[in-house]
Amino acid sequence: MDHVTRQAHVERIEREGYTVLERVIEPELVEELARDLQRIERERGVEPASNSFEGEHTIRIYNLLAHGPLYARIPIHDEVLPIVEGVLDSGCLVSSLSSISILPGERAQPIHADDQLIPLPKPHLPIVCNTMWALTDFTERNGGTRLVPGSHRSSENPEYGSRPPSIAATMPKGSVLIWDGALWHGGGANQTDGRRIGIAMNYCAGWVRQQENQQLGIPLERVARFPSRLQELIGYGVYRQLIGHIDKRRPSERLLGDEGELGTVWDGLPGIAD
Repeated sequence: MDHVTRQAHVERIEREGYTVLERVIEPELVEELARDLQRIERERGVEPASNSFEGEHTIRIYNLLAHGPLYARIPIHDEVLPIVEGVLDSGCLVSSLSSISILPGERAQPIHADDQLIPLPKPHLPIVCNTMWALTDFTERNGGTRLVPGSHRSSENPEYGSRPPSIAATMPKGSVLIWDGALWHGGGANQTDGRRIGIAMNYCAGWVRQQENQQLGIPLERVARFPSRLQELIGYGVYRQLIGHIDKRRPSERLLGDEGELGTVWDGLPGIAD
């Protein structure tokens, strides 16, 4: 992705709270992901959570990076990650990676903000940047994600169960919705006879605790096979040469056997006279 295009998407997120990348995911990857999610659902007997937030007719599969190498391609996709880094910074982390399959008959999810459990006054700088990969078309009728444009600048979070005016993020299969985690949004109602299938690839700032515990949730032997950038994204790097170190070493060095001296943000600073 060229710099001008990337910056235009980052600026739209700053202005509206979201942007859509149409048909940026390779068709073969979309189909492979959809098939494999069906495999996991079948083998693990995944059922709806049956609560008002996660849905009574919605299938969710969590911690996808632990389910096979296919999912390692998602967090580092070169059409998506640069925009996320533009919203947060290059020290961002994978917060969670899960699938959301809205079945026929599902009601609209309560409008919410993805950062509303973090006790910071609003509005604030972006601390969460989330993405939704469309593995089917997203439409008004099949549960396309509902958005409240501009709400990321609000000083409040939405009242649970309220229904502020919203629009549907309609997009063709293979597209990606990216939004500031402060934006009010929610899954839509599915009034069709087919599933609306998406993958929620969520990121957070490098100094925020991840939603899914990536270090304990993914076996080390699998992490060792990840590309180095993905290892950093799930928390085996160090933010700004300080946050997340182990005895002044990167977790990837301590736990995965990587080499390379870390140094710290303080190294090289001039001394302070008495």
